[in-house]
Amino acid sequence: MVAEVWSAGDAYEAYVGRWSRRVAEAFVRWLGVPGGARWLDAGCGTGALTAAILAVAEPAEVLGLDTSEGFLAAARNRVTDSRAGFRGGDMRALPLPAGRFDAVVSGLALNFVPDPGRAVAESARVAAPGGTVAAYVWDYAGGMEMIRHFWDAAIALDPAAAELDEARRFPLCRPGGLRALWTRAGLDGVTVRAIGTATTFAGFDDYWGPFLGGQGPAPGYVTSLTEERRRALRESLRARLPAAPDGSIPLTAGAWAVRGTAHHRTHRSRQGRSSQ
Repeated sequence: MVAEVWSAGDAYEAYVGRWSRRVAEAFVRWLGVPGGARWLDAGCGTGALTAAILAVAEPAEVLGLDTSEGFLAAARNRVTDSRAGFRGGDMRALPLPAGRFDAVVSGLALNFVPDPGRAVAESARVAAPGGTVAAYVWDYAGGMEMIRHFWDAAIALDPAAAELDEARRFPLCRPGGLRALWTRAGLDGVTVRAIGTATTFAGFDDYWGPFLGGQGPAPGYVTSLTEERRRALRESLRARLPAAPDGSIPLTAGAWAVRGTAHHRTHRSRQGRSSQ
């Protein structure tokens, strides 16, 4: 099994962080949470979603929480607004009181949590009555084209790589999986929608370089290869990717977003009880 690393903020930014920021802003606008709200960004990573909340939602405060100290350090460096704070914590056992936040959100993290049902139950627990609980994840099966092209090329050369393909590993990254997760958590008015953005790479090196940074499943796979196999994968991708006349590579990054409303009664969900 290829080891997955989530610690180097700059490498993550070059890989998908720069694209996640665009999706984060569209996600926050879709939620339509009124200004002056208290937000929790669970699994905040390098702070892309926190920054989007600050930019477009006029929050009273935003708390970002993550298990990676490397990502938290990057978030603190990038997000200096006094309304934002960052601390360590696990989405499966949020170190926070019940009913604390008007909006509890997560960006591109839920599928990497060992027990996502527990994480959503915890999000519902710390949401205020009537508060919003929402998340978005990449559409690994098709819409996140930079990663889809990568695994298609990798699997053609090495069928065993299919075991690492996020589309196979994370069935919750589909509308039905997200809807079921939110419904089991006892959230009301569950809605799922697609969110996407253009991801135009300046050239092949701009596309390929971030896969050498080791952050996440696909880059982790690249670093595990011999030089010969890495070269074969690189050239297969070079031939496979679409290219504009100027050498740029026009792709799209698609995500699935889900939201629901916390009950006015207790936030303790069926999923939360069954996990104990």
